[in-house]
Amino acid sequence: MGGEQAEKGILSPQALGGTPVSLYLYVEDADTAFQRATLAGATVTMPIADMFWGDRFGQFVDPFGHKWSVATRKEELSQQEVQTRGEAFFAEIAQKQPA
Repeated sequence: MGGEQAEKGILSPQALGGTPVSLYLYVEDADTAFQRATLAGATVTMPIADMFWGDRFGQFVDPFGHKWSVATRKEELSQQEVQTRGEAFFAEIAQKQPA
């Protein structure tokens, strides 16, 4: 990844009106990586939190418009455990939605 070079046809996400790409990066310490990114000017789009699929996870957009997800694996879960937790997570969200 690098900066925009419009004269070479290398355009930034801002020049394109956004990006269809999100990078998902596993790191040793997602909290530290997330904090470093925000201190460097990234905009938080999803605060870091423990997720139902077993990752400590957060999302941000860097100052150049690139979307990032950083995660640290906290639990190794079976597909059934992920499905069960996911169903409970989305049911809880649905209950919080106004009628």
